[in-house]
Amino acid sequence: MAITVTESAAKHVADFLAKRGKGVGLRLGVRTSGCSGMAYKLEFADKIEADDVTFSDHGVTVLIDPKSLPYIDGMELDFTREGLNEGFRFNNPNVKNECGCGESFNV
Repeated sequence: MAITVTESAAKHVADFLAKRGKGVGLRLGVRTSGCSGMAYKLEFADKIEADDVTFSDHGVTVLIDPKSLPYIDGMELDFTREGLNEGFRFNNPNVKNECGCGESFNV
């Protein structure tokens, strides 16, 4: 099981944590939502919980709750800029369908 982070995403997370002045990494998970069933959730983590699964890539720690891991195992987290738009991109090999707006998915 593994989650990877591109250099671009790691730099964005590290820069944000430095500006924020605290945090141990990025918490990544899924929640029930949207028209396709699931949506990603991202938040900065201030501590590692006892049941968190952790991955480190390019100097950034990603924390995942055990219930979310089967849905995102093998995923690459990227950060892209296209014109005026920027944001995280979830390259998840487990996704079978996505909704038209790209906000939710199912596996």
